[in-house]
Amino acid sequence: MTTPVERALAGVLAARPVDLLAIGETMALVVPTHPEPLRTASEFRLSMGGAESNVACHLAAAGHRAAWFSALGADALGDRVRDEIAAHGVDVSRVRRDPSAPTGLYLKDPGQGVLYYRAGSAASRLGPADLTALDLEDVRIVHLTGITPALSASCRALVPAATAAARAAGALVSLDVNHRPALWASVDEAAATIREVALEVDVVLVGRDEAETLWGTATPDEIRALFPDVPHLVVKDADVEAVEFTADGRTAVPTPRVEVVEAVGAGDAFAAGWFDGLLRGEDATSRLTRGHARAARALSSTHDIPTPDEGAPA
Repeated sequence: MTTPVERALAGVLAARPVDLLAIGETMALVVPTHPEPLRTASEFRLSMGGAESNVACHLAAAGHRAAWFSALGADALGDRVRDEIAAHGVDVSRVRRDPSAPTGLYLKDPGQGVLYYRAGSAASRLGPADLTALDLEDVRIVHLTGITPALSASCRALVPAATAAARAAGALVSLDVNHRPALWASVDEAAATIREVALEVDVVLVGRDEAETLWGTATPDEIRALFPDVPHLVVKDADVEAVEFTADGRTAVPTPRVEVVEAVGAGDAFAAGWFDGLLRGEDATSRLTRGHARAARALSSTHDIPTPDEGAPA
């Protein structure tokens, strides 16, 4: 038995030229060439990173038609970010350039997390008005995250507006919760804002631990009780399992063992693997398995988008 989302993808949406349009900020990224702390590293790599564009890049690598929309500064870092995402096979023609605001920047500190320099960035100025330039009639899935509404008041308004616009165009809508505590004034604010969006979409991806932080839900089944009507609810429980809830019931797939080099970006990789399975018309077990496999590659690399010779095979 197929779900409404699966039937939609197999039906009229299949003829649309863009499989997934990801909306959200991507920043220039500085990361040590070798997995060592920023404080002692002597060699660095300049790249790019953003939850939404990561998903698009992974999907393009899997053979799907992916696009990314955001805003970048009219600067060298913006050129580099745009060019690198395009080099992964992602359509970046919708990206807006802002001459009065910079491209955001962040640094990875292996073992310690990340440092952000994104306040006042070009992407933080995005708002509902930017949607008028987007043609969502050719898009199958519009992908959002809980990061965007934390960036600014205009970005907070952008997310429900994008959800409504996608719905009006007949596209499916997905949300990866991606709770970033440092970006929010409080947990309560994040919990209320993200839940409001999640209740309106077709697909929700969430970590069990971040759901517990936001909503006090300790198990995947408690999370399902909070979002009983979301057609596809995917709960990732780190190194334990991933669980998908649909109208057909509950499916769980254990997390495979992997040697972790860098955890940042693994959730985006999992999401892309899951979408890969959905777009191929596979069942929940296969979707979760593909999510685990692509996440394993990201965990085994310091790259958000691992090169073909890095990490476990996808």
